[in-house]
Amino acid sequence: MTTTQNTTGHPSSAVTKADKPIQNHMSFGRWFAEIGWRHLVGVIALVFAAFPVLYVISASLNPVGTVASTSLIPTRISLVHYETLLSGAKGPFVRWYINTLVVCAVVAAVQIFLSVLAAYAFSRFRFKGRRGGLLSLLLIMMFPATLSMIAIYNMISDIGSIIPAIGLNTLTGYCLALMGGALGQVWLIKGTFDTIPKSLDEAAILDGCTHWQVFSKILLPSLKPILATTFLLAFVGIISEFLLGSIFLTDDSKKTLAVGLYGMLSGDRSNNLGVFAAGAVMTMIPVIALFQYLQKYIVGGATAGAVKG
Repeated sequence: MTTTQNTTGHPSSAVTKADKPIQNHMSFGRWFAEIGWRHLVGVIALVFAAFPVLYVISASLNPVGTVASTSLIPTRISLVHYETLLSGAKGPFVRWYINTLVVCAVVAAVQIFLSVLAAYAFSRFRFKGRRGGLLSLLLIMMFPATLSMIAIYNMISDIGSIIPAIGLNTLTGYCLALMGGALGQVWLIKGTFDTIPKSLDEAAILDGCTHWQVFSKILLPSLKPILATTFLLAFVGIISEFLLGSIFLTDDSKKTLAVGLYGMLSGDRSNNLGVFAAGAVMTMIPVIALFQYLQKYIVGGATAGAVKG
């Protein structure tokens, strides 16, 4: 007597229950405690950061341009403040714009160049006074820059009495005073140099490369992310610099955007708000454009580091 097993029947109820997707319902309290509070903090931070920008843009488009009439959403949109600004009725804005771009480009480039050379020397060479030099840089960074303003003013004034081209009320002297801000970037770039194995330097030297070739051909291409970051930070810091500029630059033709726009606003705060806001919006343009250009280097370096890790 033989028995047969039915293999064509319907699947059992146990298999059917196992195939059903498991639905996990999370309560609102648990979701907010684990995930939701992060979204709330992000929204608050976004509103806190975006409100001043939107207010300035709204004030620049409001044709009235007074403090009392400015709201977050303008009732009527007009470009009259931009026309007034570019026409030079409130001051040589175009000249201020050119001065600012020149100062930012020159000072940021020189700061990065000097910082890279100093960071390379501190990272790759062992010499007498190296540790003391690093500690000195760290100590100098702890003091606010305003403490040195009187000394810098007297120094540039004395230099200007001998060489007027680099004295007070000159863009050259102003650039020289700003170039001292490269000290903080030395530490950032040196830290990146320290992450690159020294075996690359030794292998290149054994192949016949000089120290300059090792620096420029092997190490420097690896520094693109940190160089892009430090250049962007230096550019933003210089374009918003006001204290030294207000002391050094007195002629309207020599002023930068920060100094010129402040003088415009301080003359009549009630009626010049719209023109000031238009100038602030136009000041953001080079910063945004520079960030968009350097973003590929910053993101590319972060991605390469993640893949390597």
